[in-house]
Amino acid sequence: MRLVVDVKDSKAEILLEFLRTLSYVKVERAPSKASAEKGSVLANVREAVEEMKLVKAGKLKGRDAMEFLNEQL
Repeated sequence: MRLVVDVKDSKAEILLEFLRTLSYVKVERAPSKASAEKGSVLANVREAVEEMKLVKAGKLKGRDAMEFLNEQL
């Protein structure tokens, strides 16, 4: 069973120390919000690189940069 617990930062280490003493408990720290955002950004960059490869290979039509920027305004 997976169990997620929110704990005050000031008490987290004490609870983690206790949980680690229990042989039947596996403790994992959840990724921080910054880590999750970084992962999302990296996924977007990977997707963009793959799209650029397809454009260079002629398998996908590219867009004019000025046209794109004008659409954003």
